[in-house]
Amino acid sequence: MIDLDEDALICDLAETYQVYDYRQLPLQTVAVFAYGLKDDSRIKQLLSDQIAPVERVLLASMVDRLSMLLWIQSKDGQKGVNRPTALTDFFIKKEKEDTREFMTFESPEDYENYRKQLFSGNGGES
Repeated sequence: MIDLDEDALICDLAETYQVYDYRQLPLQTVAVFAYGLKDDSRIKQLLSDQIAPVERVLLASMVDRLSMLLWIQSKDGQKGVNRPTALTDFFIKKEKEDTREFMTFESPEDYENYRKQLFSGNGGES
């Protein structure tokens, strides 16, 4: 936790236990205090890769469902235009798409030939 964000841990310990200098306490005590922090504490949100507390995400999800129900009943919804934006998209981290390019070979011999060209200094260009 200290390596991840020491300032967040200090802030959480101060807010929850009024511990302002955790270094003065035994390590075991600090570990117990850190383990006892609530799930919506700064450091636990960082550890679980959350942007917002679960309650806030659930509330945003309820608003999204309600706005979707209202939109479906509107003229725009029946035409399929002006769809409402989801609030939960702001609270949930999206996985980044892998933009790396991959090479494929038809046979092991093709791979070995490419590898030989690469190490001979041609850069793999045929």
